[in-house]
Amino acid sequence: MASSRQYSTAQWQALDRSHFLHPFTDLTRLNAGASRIITRAEGVYLWDSDDNRLLDGFAGLWCVNMGYGRSELAVAAAEQMQQLPYYNSFFNTATPPALELAELLAEVSAPQFNYSFFTGSGSEANDTIVRMVRRFWDLEGQPGRVNIIARHNAYHGSTMAGASLGGMDYMHKQGGLPIPNIHHIMQPYWYELGGDLSPGEFGLRAAAELENKILELGPDKVAAFIGEPIQGAGGVIIPPASYWPAVQAICKKYDVLLVADEVICGFGRTGRWFGSDTFGIEPDLMAVAKGMSSGYLPIGAVLVSDRVAHSLIKKGGEFAHGYTYSGHPVCAAVAAANIRLMHREGIIDRVANDTGPYFQQRLAELGEHPLVGEARSVGMIGALELVADKSRRSFFQPRGDMGSLCRDYALANGLILRATRDTMLFSPSLVMDKPQIDEMISLTRLSLDQAAATKGIA
Repeated sequence: MASSRQYSTAQWQALDRSHFLHPFTDLTRLNAGASRIITRAEGVYLWDSDDNRLLDGFAGLWCVNMGYGRSELAVAAAEQMQQLPYYNSFFNTATPPALELAELLAEVSAPQFNYSFFTGSGSEANDTIVRMVRRFWDLEGQPGRVNIIARHNAYHGSTMAGASLGGMDYMHKQGGLPIPNIHHIMQPYWYELGGDLSPGEFGLRAAAELENKILELGPDKVAAFIGEPIQGAGGVIIPPASYWPAVQAICKKYDVLLVADEVICGFGRTGRWFGSDTFGIEPDLMAVAKGMSSGYLPIGAVLVSDRVAHSLIKKGGEFAHGYTYSGHPVCAAVAAANIRLMHREGIIDRVANDTGPYFQQRLAELGEHPLVGEARSVGMIGALELVADKSRRSFFQPRGDMGSLCRDYALANGLILRATRDTMLFSPSLVMDKPQIDEMISLTRLSLDQAAATKGIA
């Protein structure tokens, strides 16, 4: 049911200033201005409180994979709400929706994954992973394995542990992060860091940083390495083909658990069920959320390999960790309905063989624009690297102003994109069709032209 209040935009904005603290927002600036009030959505479009239509090129926040307005998911929520709106999974209790979802996750994931631990979000999933990998090594008689290695510019959530695993300095400056025993190494960002190395050479160099850090800390002190198959919030950093096989080999060499953060890449974003499938990664644990329910209700999970799960089950006794909403029956019912919907509509095959390649082709055309140094994409996720001089791979200074300018022009033109520094990010709903992809690319080109004209770039 829509809001019963028939407020004007100004009235909604006044309420916002008076009562709502926004995440990842310059609160001082917002309080001096006004928020955008979104009131409804359908398919790949949103409408604001002034009835302006916006093409959502970002699927909400990387998550509305099956598009807005899917009655199948609303019905699943309503029916479960009426039958059993809530019960917990503590005290030797389970509910049918959570069990059915766990079974579905085992079916769509790699053979080593037969168990799920449910959370309320991707951040909570990564917090759980920190607890779980340390508990695993304790049960295996190696309690000294407490260190976890992650990457600079990675994003793994905004809770204390999630933000610590992430490698974003501006987040670490707020709250005394990272917490102890979290370490960061080079990201596989060839366009910025590769220098004169080929992508293949740079991928091996970035992977070697992992082995160096393991040896520095001591192999018997390292619990796990965590990485997103594609670094999403960091700028859609797609690693060179050489990177993940080398990382996998290093983890196996030193018996370090490999954790894939699939919160963005999971559930069809890369043209496979998971980014790990796309890059040939064989993780011990995977964090999932977002596209699991297409964002319709908050839910996350850790997919746990048999190796880790069997240790917890056979040796562990009580795992003293969990959440009030772990396996929430309504959220689980919606996530299960979402996965079944993806199956019925063949969305993975469509992204792999039809709309995904078309999106990649159209995005690559923008690589010829004077502002674009690189266009990169996989499946239905991509980025445009904006540069001051594309022939020299020269970044704008100060970093981020051009990205913000282009993002703002896009919004004025009716297109929602995200900017990380001067990188324009794309993550449209997986149901976006070819005419809508054309519309997105056309509006992006217009926005690039306007930004270039503003900065006097021909």
